[in-house]
Amino acid sequence: MHNRSDQFSKNLLRDGLSLVSSAETEVEVLAATQKIDVYSVPDPARQAERAGMGLLGELSAEPSLFEPFHRTPSLRQIRQCLRKQLTWHHELERRARSAAGSAAPDEDVDAPPQPAVDFPALVVIGPGRPETVLEAYRCEPVQPGVYHAVPGLSMRVVVLAELPRTRATLLLRLLGSGRLLREALADLAALPDDAWEKSIAKPLLVHFRLGGQEPATDKEDEVSAEIRAWFEDYERKLRAEERKEGRTEEAARAVLTALRVRGIAVPDEARERILAEKNPEILERWLERAIVAASLAEVLDDLS
Repeated sequence: MHNRSDQFSKNLLRDGLSLVSSAETEVEVLAATQKIDVYSVPDPARQAERAGMGLLGELSAEPSLFEPFHRTPSLRQIRQCLRKQLTWHHELERRARSAAGSAAPDEDVDAPPQPAVDFPALVVIGPGRPETVLEAYRCEPVQPGVYHAVPGLSMRVVVLAELPRTRATLLLRLLGSGRLLREALADLAALPDDAWEKSIAKPLLVHFRLGGQEPATDKEDEVSAEIRAWFEDYERKLRAEERKEGRTEEAARAVLTALRVRGIAVPDEARERILAEKNPEILERWLERAIVAASLAEVLDDLS
C-alpha cells in the first residue's frame, strides 16, 4: 500500500507539472566525489583540554566539517560545502545502518527505526565578510567574527578579519594572510616556549615557509623582522636536531656492525632497542663494548 501511494504521489505531481514544465520521475542523482578539508569528532574524555583551546575548541564541541578558504568564500562555494555536509551525513547514516545490521530501504513504514546519527556542523572559515552568504542564509552574529546560519543548516561562518586579537582566536587567525597572518605570527612569537599553540603551529609554519613574508607597510618592519629572526632561529634548531638524530642513527648502526663483525647474533628486539636509543653517550659506551664483547649481554647489560 505504501509503495502504491508513493507511486501515485510521484505520478500525480509529474503529470500535473507536465502541463507547464518538463517533469520526470525517478531522476537519478549522481554525487561527484568530494573531500572534506577537516572532519572532527570530539572526544568526550578531552573536554577539559578542549575548553582551553579558545574559539577552536568551541567550534569543535560537536562533530564538524571545517572548510577554510584563503579568500572570502562565494555563495557558490558555500553551496558546495553544504552539499558535502548533506552527503557526509547520508554516508554516516548508511554506516550506522550497516553497523546495526538494519535493512537499507528508508521508505518502508514497517522497517525498524534507524540508528540516530548526529547531523554534523559545517564551519566555514574565510578572511573577509561574505555578505551574500550571510544574507542568503540569515546568518546572525553570536560573537565577534562568528556567525550562525538558521538552525536547520548547522552552519557557522568565521570571519578572520573580525576576530578579536586575543589568544583565544590565535590558532584560527594563523589561517589568514597579509596583515592578519603577520599579527598572528607576532602574537605566537610572544607566547611562552611551552605554549600548546607553538607546539602545533611552529613546525607547520616552518615546513610550509609561511613565516618570511615581506611587510606590507613601513610600520610593520619591526614586527616582520622579529618574526623572520624567530623563524631563522627555529630553523637552525630544527636543522641541529636533525643532524643530532642523524649522528645517533649512525652510531646505533656502528654498534650493530661491530656486533656482526664479532659474530654475535642480535635478536630483532635487541636490534630495535639499539636503533631506538638517542643518547649519544650510551651509544658510544655500547660501541666500545661491542668492539671487544663476546656476547650481547656484555654490551647491553645496563639496560632495564
